[in-house]
Amino acid sequence: MTPTDPLEIRRKRLMFRSSYRGMKELDLVIGAFASAHLKGFDGPALREYEAILDVPDSDLLDWLCLKAPVPAAMDSPVMRQLMDFEYVKTLR
Repeated sequence: MTPTDPLEIRRKRLMFRSSYRGMKELDLVIGAFASAHLKGFDGPALREYEAILDVPDSDLLDWLCLKAPVPAAMDSPVMRQLMDFEYVKTLR
């Protein structure tokens, strides 16, 4: 892939957003997830992941820690992959 590939540019931006969310715990966990999985995400998966990154930290942390259920609108293959990610399990 070339540096001008639109999907690669999106992946790089998402990697940055994943590692600099604001809450240190989420920066570490989401950043590790992005490092492990973003390269394999296609356009639809990237859209699902972008929607996850748009969720406020407090809500996302509650979902990942199983303190609140993931809303049906956010229940996607990428969200399930994130919920099953080994580092996420350390938050519980």
